[in-house]
Amino acid sequence: RMIGDPVARYREDPVRIIRAVRFAAKLSPLGFKLEAKTAKPLTQSATLLADVPQSRLFDEMLKLLQTGHALASIEQLKKLGLATGIYPLLDVVVERAESAFVQVALADTDRRVGEGKPVAPSFLLACVLWADVREGWAKRLARKEHPYPALQDAIDEVFDARIGDVSGRGKLAADMREIWMMQPRFEKRVGSTPFGLVEQPRFRAGFDFLRLRADIEEIDVRLADWWQEFSMASDAEREDLVQAAKAEQAVSQAAKPRVRRAPRPEGAAAPRPSAGPSDASPAAPSPEVGDDDAPKKRRRRRRKPGAAGEQAGDSGSAE
Repeated sequence: RMIGDPVARYREDPVRIIRAVRFAAKLSPLGFKLEAKTAKPLTQSATLLADVPQSRLFDEMLKLLQTGHALASIEQLKKLGLATGIYPLLDVVVERAESAFVQVALADTDRRVGEGKPVAPSFLLACVLWADVREGWAKRLARKEHPYPALQDAIDEVFDARIGDVSGRGKLAADMREIWMMQPRFEKRVGSTPFGLVEQPRFRAGFDFLRLRADIEEIDVRLADWWQEFSMASDAEREDLVQAAKAEQAVSQAAKPRVRRAPRPEGAAAPRPSAGPSDASPAAPSPEVGDDDAPKKRRRRRRKPGAAGEQAGDSGSAE
């Protein structure tokens, strides 16, 4: 129960509404619940939160989600009729709490707090907003944009739409961005990428994010297992793991069906190579097409200016 008149106390400081929810979530496992006199005015008083600075609401939201009772707090918000309207980003958390990825992220946060381990708001919010980032990224990739700039643009769009201007947004955004930008880099297990990535300051957060994705089968669990082993291995063992990944990649590429060119109709002349200055730069050869299938280019002798007009029709120009 609350000391004094609950309505007056909520009016004095509307943030007490959020704190009441947090205490209810913390004490509910012990059999306690809010007194009816304390709980009843909550929904009517929630409109008072509109006058509270956004930065303060953001901090109270983090306390609600990072004190070891995140799942219980969301349950209390729904039970008390406060599932929406407290803070826009909290509305998203409550809305997505039933989705597999957000649910495992909230449960993981509660577990870490219970074990006395540190938790970072950037990690939890990166999990909550990952669906938005993935959707925006996929749309840009469908437009044939380059993967990394496309991911950067998708992240910027999510920040503008979801995070807003709150205190600490700079560092929070930087940490979230780094976690997200690591995800496609985890796909690269050959060359120097793994050695550089594992030394990044935010590698552990990025890997934990990858592990949660594997837990819900968003990615192959073997990828997370490989990085788990790589992160704990010695230098020599890491070299062996990279070589094994390289061999696995070679086998996978060899198993792909080889692309064959369509047979040329009988009597058709072979295409002549163009040597004109207007030719586009050659594209990289496709890995599926063998070198023997490509026509060999002939080296043309340079003609003197006086003879240039004699065979203008044989230049092979596409003009």
